Amino acid sequence: MAQPKRTNRRGTVTPIRPLTPLEAGQAALTRGEWKAAKRYFEASLSRAADDAPEALEGLGLAAWWLDKADLVFESRQRAYRLYRQRKNGVAAGRVAVWLAWDSAAFRGELAVANGWLQRAHTLLDGEPECPEQAWLAVREGILALVEDGDPDRALDLANRAMRIGHNVGAIDYEMIGGALRGLALVTAGQVPEGQRQLDAVHASVVAGEVSDPVAIGLSGCYLLAACERSRDSKRAGQWCVGVKRFCKTWGLKPLLAVCRTQYGSMCVWRGDWAEAEKELITATHELLSSRPAMSGEGQARLGELRRRQGRFDEAADLFDQAGHHPVALVGRVALHLDRGEPRKAMDLADRYLRQLPAHNRTERAAGLEPLVRACTALGALDRAAEASRDLDAISREAAVPHLLAAASQARGHVAAATGDDESARRSFEDAVDLFHRSGAPFETARARLDLARALGRLGQTSEARDEVRRAVRSLDGINAVFELAQARDLDAALKNAVVAPAPAASARSGLTLREQEIVRLIAGGLNNDRIGQRLFISGHTVHRHVANIFAKLNVRTRSAIVARAAKLGII
Repeated sequence: MAQPKRTNRRGTVTPIRPLTPLEAGQAALTRGEWKAAKRYFEASLSRAADDAPEALEGLGLAAWWLDKADLVFESRQRAYRLYRQRKNGVAAGRVAVWLAWDSAAFRGELAVANGWLQRAHTLLDGEPECPEQAWLAVREGILALVEDGDPDRALDLANRAMRIGHNVGAIDYEMIGGALRGLALVTAGQVPEGQRQLDAVHASVVAGEVSDPVAIGLSGCYLLAACERSRDSKRAGQWCVGVKRFCKTWGLKPLLAVCRTQYGSMCVWRGDWAEAEKELITATHELLSSRPAMSGEGQARLGELRRRQGRFDEAADLFDQAGHHPVALVGRVALHLDRGEPRKAMDLADRYLRQLPAHNRTERAAGLEPLVRACTALGALDRAAEASRDLDAISREAAVPHLLAAASQARGHVAAATGDDESARRSFEDAVDLFHRSGAPFETARARLDLARALGRLGQTSEARDEVRRAVRSLDGINAVFELAQARDLDAALKNAVVAPAPAASARSGLTLREQEIVRLIAGGLNNDRIGQRLFISGHTVHRHVANIFAKLNVRTRSAIVARAAKLGII
């Protein structure tokens, strides 16, 4: 066969040199032909007298795309050793960064991952600015954010990656750094600024400025993670289509699976539970087969879906499988509340919050909301008020509807527990409106039930039942069986409830309006549990009110409460 030839502008004909297996493998990588690249690199290694670290590094990358974990580690570790023998510290540092992430993603070995990161620092820190230093900063930053929940450190590292990438003309790393910066800002509660940063990265990707498929994929992953944390389902929907298309084109199954978990979580939020179930089950299976150490991503979110569906045992199993994933930890807190275990919920919420830095705003908000509910159920009102204030501060800084809604709902729970039903009504109304604006039917329905209880205590029974009926329509539409049963029980209680107006005797007795109401129910022969059912509050809260009544009226028995209240004109 004749050898291919090339003719230059002067008419000189020269033979075209055929590509070596190493060059062919590198060309195949740029085209996304992973299997072909693997064959070329293996051919290169089989022909050479000595292993070439470049061929081993290429083989490791092809194996990474093909999810061949054993080959990834074998190839990259050999490449690392050979680069070190050649005294090529920059190349060895680059491979060390990859091995750090491989250790975390494939095996869940965080200590080993940290060891590789430290090796990379030793090799790269003394070098002139280079893309490998930006790559190290990005990988170290995402681990700081995901594993330590530390957005400040992640932000510092993201800024370093952006600066180095810009200085050395490595736009791929500059944009990954920008995506990490946006995610860190959102996590820190600076949502508008973080979203602007993420939009800029997205525009750069769409414009074709970013060419490295790894950089494109990771940027998309960080974009979707930020959307999930800010509950921005509109942005998530726009970006997820592009990320899915990219993953399918390049065959990046693990990123597609993580993308699907985040997209599935947004489907849960907006009430599209059938779509969420499909995405989360598929993603969980894919992660278990390709990146088992990352499978908690799907298990935790599927557990949250099961909890909302009222399938509590399945939810508990999935949360256990997900381990210490933040979504699973918060899910366990909510599950304890669903099961009527506020003490366990409060203790676990406190534990969750102790693990997070104070400046991790969005993840702290997720734990503060159920903590308020647990504390009010237990009568720990000072702790509930403190958590509510913390949540309120986070929501004002973030300025996104779902956090503002959660803060309003928390204020309503605290107000209701202190007997200020008028304030509770207003807070719950705001929560309903804000949750509705954020496109969250489940949360909107639950806020409507809280509002109905406040209206019932105010004697506005007709309005309360209207809110319950609206909640029932939403809950029935998504088949939230547990909350639906709660709503129907509440409607039955409202149907039979009679809330008498409180007499103006507080000046003589020192009792609050809520305490006077409880005194009248004690006079009617109701025990604490029955009083709680009538007033739509927990038995713990009734017990606390009764203790206050004993102290204020200076009596020791319930019959003495009734006698003293009669003299004061309360009954």
